[in-house]
Amino acid sequence: MPRPGSRPSLAVLVAMSALGPMALNIFMPSMPGLAVTLGIDYGAVQLTLTLYLIGLGVAQLVYGPLSDRYGRRPVLLCGLAIFFAGSTICAAASSIEVLVLGRMLQAIGGCSGLVLGRAIIRDLHDRDSSAAMIGYVTMAMTLAPMLAPALGGYLDIWMGWRASFAFCSLAGAIVFLWVLLVLPETLQPGGGGEGIAGLLRGYRDLLRSPAFCGYALQTAFTSGMFFAFIAGAPFVVVTVLGLPPSSYGLWFVVVSIGYLVGNFLTGRFSVRFGIDRMIAAGATIALVGIATQAVTGWLGLLSLPAIFLPMAVVALSNGLTLPNGTAGAVSVNPRAAGAAAGLSGALQMLVGAAAAVIVGYGQDIDPSQYPMIWTMMASGILSVLAFLVATRMRARAGWQQG
Repeated sequence: MPRPGSRPSLAVLVAMSALGPMALNIFMPSMPGLAVTLGIDYGAVQLTLTLYLIGLGVAQLVYGPLSDRYGRRPVLLCGLAIFFAGSTICAAASSIEVLVLGRMLQAIGGCSGLVLGRAIIRDLHDRDSSAAMIGYVTMAMTLAPMLAPALGGYLDIWMGWRASFAFCSLAGAIVFLWVLLVLPETLQPGGGGEGIAGLLRGYRDLLRSPAFCGYALQTAFTSGMFFAFIAGAPFVVVTVLGLPPSSYGLWFVVVSIGYLVGNFLTGRFSVRFGIDRMIAAGATIALVGIATQAVTGWLGLLSLPAIFLPMAVVALSNGLTLPNGTAGAVSVNPRAAGAAAGLSGALQMLVGAAAAVIVGYGQDIDPSQYPMIWTMMASGILSVLAFLVATRMRARAGWQQG
């Protein structure tokens, strides 16, 4: 058992934060093959992604208040146990219904590490040092999706689609035991927030703010572009191009590098140029990347580079827009920053889930790359419109740039 008053290592915080993003992406290369194995439409298989995203979105809203009342450690251990159970159910599933149930449990459980990792850091550090610590932990959300598709693709080739879930189950058990042995309770007596009632009041006030809704929807539709891609690209690679699932996993690394570069540019230039200029630049770059994907398809040049290199440009733009859009949403009412972050994150997952549904059923009707591209384009345009609303409301309120 951990010693009272001890501090958790950065490694355990990274490990528990990485479970959710890893489980989201490790199964993506196996989705087209699963449709054939179970004899169902690809749109039905997409429910394993859509409901995962819904689970992530809803769970983000409740873990904070629960941990404020019952403590970080017990709520986190319960979440990790749910993740292990969900992963095990997925590995043993014999029908799409059971698999979808397991994926929802996996999402609800995996979200605990994401949310409570940040809460634990805030418990232990002041504002400036907590920002640096959260930055390190957030890298897990980039590195895990970068490596997980490649790992999932090879596991699928070697041992079938169940192997990815067996790996998640093993990882969940290891992290559960790690947390049980080394993670102390970090919530100080009387250190909780306002509870669920106060959080709901914060959500109500934020949803009445056009500026918050503008920034939150901007980030949500920006995420919609990404989730439309991960919903459609495995189908395009495996079914349309006839390539193995490992091809998707290897080329997805290029997309992750683009996102890393975008976040690096955000860190270097956001203070100099302000969040609105960074978002405007990112939104423009995203539309260029999506248009390039569409043009190469029309010219009959569909290939792995034609799919993934423009998407790397879109991912770079996401690295510019998502952090700055989130900062804009949180800055609308600094007293409700926690509620704004949770609500904005939930909207990102829910819009991503909707984009995945549209792509999945679109590819049942038109088995090509175009349902993915058109959904990405629509998300990009809606992101721009939401951003224009946000900046107009911000200017009306007399805020200063940045």
